[in-house]
Amino acid sequence: MVALNPPVCNFGQRAADFNLLGVDGKRHTLAESVGKNGLLVMFICNHCPYVKAIKTRLVADCAELKKLGINSVAIQSNDTENYPEDSFERMREESNLYNFSFPYLYDDTQEVAKAYGAVCTPDFFGFNANLELQYRGRFDAAGRRVADQNNQRDLFNAMKLIAETGEGPREQIPSIGCSIKWFAEESI
Repeated sequence: MVALNPPVCNFGQRAADFNLLGVDGKRHTLAESVGKNGLLVMFICNHCPYVKAIKTRLVADCAELKKLGINSVAIQSNDTENYPEDSFERMREESNLYNFSFPYLYDDTQEVAKAYGAVCTPDFFGFNANLELQYRGRFDAAGRRVADQNNQRDLFNAMKLIAETGEGPREQIPSIGCSIKWFAEESI
């Protein structure tokens, strides 16, 4: 497993369009996904230990963000032939198991991940209502550890700020996670 950090936030970068199949059997687009105060685009997968460690907290935070007018979508872009745990059927199971309140989308060509510049799972892109990038940082201070009551909720707090002001925090700590498993890539 290779741990990667994505680059720092490119403030103002426009959200890339998408039209992807969700585990609900429907196609989802960027225009339909954005909330009145913004959109959180998350690149996740089923097998990554970094994603597994935050999944319950992530689902809870996305539900809270929805109340603030921030919608969320999760996108799985990994090569499923070499990583069958990330298959569409397993995505559906994962979504049901964790009660995802957000669409879980399959990027079967990996074109959406490339358009966003996603490099790892998890990789978070927080956009304001104008679909301008305002956050590209870590989920929280706990990472893969068990979160305590003093846990700093970086992603939630940044998205709350975006909902309130349209702008994200200037200081951001990069996320860390497993590399996206590209089709031509050797197993790492």
